[in-house]
Amino acid sequence: MMNNMRRLFSSLRMFGLATTLQMAVSPLRKAYHSARFGNPAVHGPTLWLATWRALRARNGWSPLPTDAVQPGAVRSHEVHGQTVIVTCEHATIHITILAEDLLRVQLQRPGEALDHFSYAIARTDEQWPPVAFSIRRGEEGIDIATARLVCRVATTPCLLSFHDPHDHRLITGERKATAWHGAAIACSLQLADDEHVYGLGEKAFGLDRRGRAYTMWNSDPNGAYAPGTDPLYLNIPFYIGLNNRRAYGLFFDNTYRSRIDVGAQAADTLTFQAEGGPLRYYLLYGPRLATVLERWSELTGHMRLPPLWALGYHQSRWSYTPDHRVRELAAQFRQQRIPCDTIHLDIHYMNGYRCFTWHPRRFPNPAGLISQLHGWGFKVVPLIDCGIKNDCSYAVCNDGIAHKVFCTYPDGTLFHGPVWPGDCYFPDFTNPATRDWWGRQYRSLLNMGADGIWNDMNEPTVFGWGADTLPDCVRHDWEGNGSNHAQAHNVYGLQMARATADGLAALRPGRRTFVITRSAWAGLQRYAMNWMGDNVSTWEHLRLSIPMMANLGLCGLAFTGPDCGGFAGDCQPELLTRWIQLGVFTPFFRNHSALGTADQEPWVHGEPYQSINRRYIELRYHLLPYFYTTFWQCAQSGMPMLRPLFVHWQEDERTHSLDDEFMFGDALLIAPIGRPGDNQRPVYLPAGVWYDWWTGQRYTGAHTVEVQAPLDHLPIFARAGSVVPAWPVMQYTGERPIDRLTLHVFPGEGQSVLYEDDGETLAYQDGAFRITHFNLNIDQGLLTIERQEEGSFVPMWADVELIVHGVDGVETASADGQALTAWQYEEAMHSLHCCAPWAQKYTFLFTPSVLQ
Repeated sequence: MMNNMRRLFSSLRMFGLATTLQMAVSPLRKAYHSARFGNPAVHGPTLWLATWRALRARNGWSPLPTDAVQPGAVRSHEVHGQTVIVTCEHATIHITILAEDLLRVQLQRPGEALDHFSYAIARTDEQWPPVAFSIRRGEEGIDIATARLVCRVATTPCLLSFHDPHDHRLITGERKATAWHGAAIACSLQLADDEHVYGLGEKAFGLDRRGRAYTMWNSDPNGAYAPGTDPLYLNIPFYIGLNNRRAYGLFFDNTYRSRIDVGAQAADTLTFQAEGGPLRYYLLYGPRLATVLERWSELTGHMRLPPLWALGYHQSRWSYTPDHRVRELAAQFRQQRIPCDTIHLDIHYMNGYRCFTWHPRRFPNPAGLISQLHGWGFKVVPLIDCGIKNDCSYAVCNDGIAHKVFCTYPDGTLFHGPVWPGDCYFPDFTNPATRDWWGRQYRSLLNMGADGIWNDMNEPTVFGWGADTLPDCVRHDWEGNGSNHAQAHNVYGLQMARATADGLAALRPGRRTFVITRSAWAGLQRYAMNWMGDNVSTWEHLRLSIPMMANLGLCGLAFTGPDCGGFAGDCQPELLTRWIQLGVFTPFFRNHSALGTADQEPWVHGEPYQSINRRYIELRYHLLPYFYTTFWQCAQSGMPMLRPLFVHWQEDERTHSLDDEFMFGDALLIAPIGRPGDNQRPVYLPAGVWYDWWTGQRYTGAHTVEVQAPLDHLPIFARAGSVVPAWPVMQYTGERPIDRLTLHVFPGEGQSVLYEDDGETLAYQDGAFRITHFNLNIDQGLLTIERQEEGSFVPMWADVELIVHGVDGVETASADGQALTAWQYEEAMHSLHCCAPWAQKYTFLFTPSVLQ
């Protein structure tokens, strides 16, 4: 009772009486329509009884009943192109070979049409080149083999398993026969004793998913989430298994509400169970994890390369209002000399929370405001929700009704439910016409000068005491094929992001788009990035953000990040500084906080925190060319920018559950401080040679070192054989021409790369880029750096500064055989600083004992 009273008064205070009443009635309305359209023959008292049962129902999971149907024994098989069709007693199994290391398996039940349509998949069957495979029937079943993978079909009953073709070691396989009961389906796969499982989207747990069950249903947790809250905003039924140091990926391509039990009920079994939809899964085999990530990127689409400014520092709050508060914020950044590229505007810039409007008193001249911010070097990103207020005086609402873009019940009446503006309609983004209509709505914001768009509340969330989203019975177009919200729910945010990105691209042709979304599905990287929702200003959430980002990156959503400093609660000075240090090395670096919390801009806690925060944000800007190169690598190959250590060292078991340090790109290992008062921490350095970024101290890897970490120190280590490119620090990207490229060199054997383009347009797609490859070699104290280039882009800078770390006593230095004299050695930092022309080959002769 007390909880309900607190909820009532909180709702009245925030939303007012009308919306509070709508929220209170929303669960009843949802239950009524679910009962009415779930069984159209029910009327009168029986309908209200069904409504009461629907209102009392709780989503729970239990195994399929014992009379669930299974495929049964194999009767025959035949080949149709790249697909082997296995006919069983009660079902047909379609096994399609898309690549030597990529298979799709789909169950076809009796009377069920075979449909491969998927919002997640970017590459159709016809776009994969034909693959040679063989079929052999033996004592153990039917072997379907490519050069890299064997799918074995046991015949009595039909069970699939997947093997390495060299020694036929099991990768994974069905633990028991696939089963279905009514619309529900289930599939169980075996897990090896030492197998680790990663992925599954946004989960508030540690790195390894083993030992828990997870729900796949995009959800707003109704406030800030706690560690262990499940489900959250963005769920993807894709996991990577690391089994006997071999990696594979498996994607259950089913958008219905589902559950994945990763060894919770049975330690050696992973079970996927869905309330409806197809049983269709894709198996991707490595054995290298990088191969799995590359295949996943090919299958679900490559990440869009963002504009360069999106990699800078972002400042946000719910909300900076009115307009003079935004001006004060911007001016403070420039006065404090703390770099910042982007200011985000949360919902209070709107008129009554109506999307695509501006509040006439709080923001009377938005074009003038944004023009002034542009003059100071800021980009502006306003928020847009999916709920469109039900208001006959609201032009967007009337236009949407006229164009029939909103979701309806089966009888054609419009679905409506309360969100921030009150009663709202919801666009059906599975309809191409709706997506086109939605994209056009952004014209007014872009005309005002908006640079990107932030989509929120698109799980989709409906406010209500127990009614959190649209009823399952609500209809969706589903690209003209017709469906309901039970199937469309999980892709709603994905298709909203698609509509937004496509709309921005059409309105500003030739320019890169920047779209943020809270909710999505597999394949989001084709359209947008995500942030990780409403976290809390605690040390636990700081630590939790690392495995959350890592697992999202392994699912293809590498451009991600938490609210730096935490969204809910007051962020204490030490916590904010440590979080900013971590934020420097998160793909998305945005400080965002909630209404009613203390301000948490980088300067609010005074000294020494302000200076430390400034120094680390400056480090982000110094390393922008390195960061930008990692984004390009991700866009090319699917390799995430932020990587758990096992991505590079999958044979090293000590990395398999290590979730408090990570690699950013190929060169840098980051070990954040995640507990209050800590001024040192252990850091595990994998095999190889490592250099302390700050001191140049050299370490031999494959063991743990204890590192001092006072408040102003973030432990950073660089791999030997790396070149880390950098620029002069600026207050925002493009503040002035870049006149010098700095190359941080860490001696050793290795290769590095630098990617450059204009950072803004799509010209790189037509060859306007430059890729520079660096090859480092060491021999008897002689360090050689050779470079090769490709592409037509010519950068602005002409001079190069080389900083060679971790060396003692330089004897000679040259560029293309010409001696270099403009150099100095910093003994305290063990580094050589040298200015040089852009040469094909650099050589340095150091004291041999240091580099052996």
